Amino acid sequence: MAKTDVSDSDPTLMAKATELKKELQRLVKAIVDDEDYTAETIDQAKDALSSLKELKLRKRSPSLKLHETLSCPEEFRCPLSKELMKDPVIVSSGQTYDRAFIQKWLKAGNRICPRTQQVLSDTSLIPNHLIREMISQWCKSRGLELLDPAHYVNDDVVTAADRDHFISLLEKVSSSVSEQKEAAKELRLLTKRMPSFRALFGESQDAIPQLLNPLSQGESLSDTQLELQEDLITTLLNLSIHDNNKKLVAETPMVIPLLMDALRTGTIETRSNAAAALFTLSAIDSNKALIGKSGALKPLIDLLEEGHPSSVKDVASAIFNLCIIHENKARAVRDGAVRVIVNKIVNRMYVDELLAILAMLSSHQKALEEMGELGAVPCLLNIIRESSCGRNKENCIAILYTICFNDRTKWKELREEEKTYGTISELAKSGTSRAKRKANGILERLNRAVNLTHTA
Repeated sequence: MAKTDVSDSDPTLMAKATELKKELQRLVKAIVDDEDYTAETIDQAKDALSSLKELKLRKRSPSLKLHETLSCPEEFRCPLSKELMKDPVIVSSGQTYDRAFIQKWLKAGNRICPRTQQVLSDTSLIPNHLIREMISQWCKSRGLELLDPAHYVNDDVVTAADRDHFISLLEKVSSSVSEQKEAAKELRLLTKRMPSFRALFGESQDAIPQLLNPLSQGESLSDTQLELQEDLITTLLNLSIHDNNKKLVAETPMVIPLLMDALRTGTIETRSNAAAALFTLSAIDSNKALIGKSGALKPLIDLLEEGHPSSVKDVASAIFNLCIIHENKARAVRDGAVRVIVNKIVNRMYVDELLAILAMLSSHQKALEEMGELGAVPCLLNIIRESSCGRNKENCIAILYTICFNDRTKWKELREEEKTYGTISELAKSGTSRAKRKANGILERLNRAVNLTHTA
């Protein structure tokens, strides 16, 4: 069956194409007939022509309706999009995803498998020909058509119309308040949907300062400005997703200070998105050091202490990523991270997210001392007893191992725990491989201490 042009197959898009042709005809007539036509009229004509071209080039199956994709077998759905996969690929964990969605996940700086939470050994994507063929057969049996992946529109292509529109929006961001708001909202939307607009910011060193200029005045923000701040910071987050932008964004002098200001003063969505931007930028080691030196850990830790549910995951992810390098661990400890994290874990708040950070900080001597003083040992032992999550138990025993090998005064608590509950022995039998190693290390030390006592 021949592939059908979208404008010949979808009534909605046919109507859109007809509307664009009429608009284009009106604009061209105005340019030809009117000596006083404006540059804006030419821009509008170019935009209409570009949109018409996209409709002409874009192809899809006329029969692949929403109700059909909703009824497809579960194994044909992408775990990220929950939609029928068009180009299934396998990641290093063995899981299958639709290429466009897993690429977006990886470009955001994520290096774990979304489904299994395993760290990916590499980011290569291998076509899953078996699933692709099964999906193709399923579509054919229902009279549907699945396009070859090579025919999908490339969202990274930058057209002349895109570039002109981009320049126009940046000019509006530096204009009147009403134009600033309108342009900021459109840039937020375009950089979310179109990789080409993210790429455009990387072509000029002035683009990001132009974008953020309204936030650099240093004045207290009104409600209108808070809305503008939210749109601009979210646009900055969208830009940061593009791998080629990460270094440029972080090294633009005004970016990190404005993200820090957003962490303190913005709406909760702005603050969450500022934290997410710092997380995304910190995928590059040089950015980790730059962000840490700028003092961004303190407002992140303060926001973590506030504990707003919609911001915690983004904040925790940013702190974890930044603390991968040793100098940022010292900064996080100095800025009060251990106290905030231990207090929340003691109160059983966001345990999954925070135990991973605490385990990372446990390689710092000052952090270990604080954990001991704040009563972390009994709390961690309780979590091992009560939790059903293997990863949480592993992080707990890893922290306990480090604390106790650095502070002999904690051995008594471990002996009492082992005597009463056998917590560590049980973990040595049933934990993850790393948890077993750490548990056995503690048990050997406990046994040596008992033997030494008997000998004495």
